[in-house]
Amino acid sequence: MKIKEVLRALERFAPLPLQEDYDNAGLQVGLTEVEVSGVLLCLDVTEAVVDEAVELGCNVIVAHHPLIFRPLRQVSDANFVQRIVVKAIQAHITIIAMHTNMDNAAGGVNFKIAEKMGLRDVCFFAPKTVGELQGGSGVVGELPEPMAAADFIAMLKDTFQVQCVMANQLLERPVGRVAVCGGAGGFLLSDAIKAGADAFVTGEMHYHDYFDHEQQVQICVIGHYQSEQFTKEIFQTIIEEACPGVRCHLTAVNTNPIIYL
Repeated sequence: MKIKEVLRALERFAPLPLQEDYDNAGLQVGLTEVEVSGVLLCLDVTEAVVDEAVELGCNVIVAHHPLIFRPLRQVSDANFVQRIVVKAIQAHITIIAMHTNMDNAAGGVNFKIAEKMGLRDVCFFAPKTVGELQGGSGVVGELPEPMAAADFIAMLKDTFQVQCVMANQLLERPVGRVAVCGGAGGFLLSDAIKAGADAFVTGEMHYHDYFDHEQQVQICVIGHYQSEQFTKEIFQTIIEEACPGVRCHLTAVNTNPIIYL
């Protein structure tokens, strides 16, 4: 099984045309005509993740966030991105990123978040069409049973193992319909409200976005890393189904650069 077959499987599930204009998903570093020795799955590529791939005998890293987001003007040891590129090339490791194309794909990042929350009847609430491709930036679904806002937030903390949830005023009606956008999803708040959501769950939002929504929608911001941490499981399912026999490992490295003190 060659690396290009793993890449094709990922891109069939989340076609690159679904990515946002600013993004840089797809092949990042390395060769694809090489046989796969193993695949390490992660959210972010760090030097520790590359070291882990070497230790596990994996010559492919599949990440959610692109390592190379902006053009490189040189490849040296000037910053962590360049150091990782050099380290990966020296170790003959290929790096692939599936970012906003995976966010926007059916069955992608937001569907996985919804699955973890137990939502039903999940569908896009901000659909987009690219050629013949159908996708969307966020999903909405129904809880099995409506919950008090405080209980809903407690469920989020337990499900996503977060130390705190940034929220607006607690909703005084039950939460039943929930909109979801992993990562930085504040731009979808108004769409979530239009979709009739009682709660909007995302990873990041700007301070001023919290204003003027009291008793309109329960805002729940759980952290960028925390919201997307299960993306690795999507990669694993895709590769194991399309490329049987390829070893997949979920990284043991917590790459979240934010700590809570």
